[in-house]
Amino acid sequence: MEQHATGRAGRIDRIIREHLAPVELAIHDDSARHAHHVHVRDNGVQAGESHYNVLIVSPAFEGVGRVQRSRLVHNLLADEFAGGMHALSLVLRTPEEQARMATA
Repeated sequence: MEQHATGRAGRIDRIIREHLAPVELAIHDDSARHAHHVHVRDNGVQAGESHYNVLIVSPAFEGVGRVQRSRLVHNLLADEFAGGMHALSLVLRTPEEQARMATA
């Protein structure tokens, strides 16, 4: 589990922990791989805070469909998108689903 104290990753971490109480949370800033994208050059988005890969394992996802899980997380992070975050790759699982992945 990664801990993030500051910046966009820190805000994402705090928002997810506050609203979804995850049993596992991993946030990876993948922005450096996308620094050449037009939106970075044209909009002045900081290369270090535009693209993220996030794994959230939370009981809050139990009984919630895949699309609804994604919408929930996107809604929670709406201010980050409004503030320049460009892309968010999500893996959203319940603890049971994560346990099945570990044994597969």
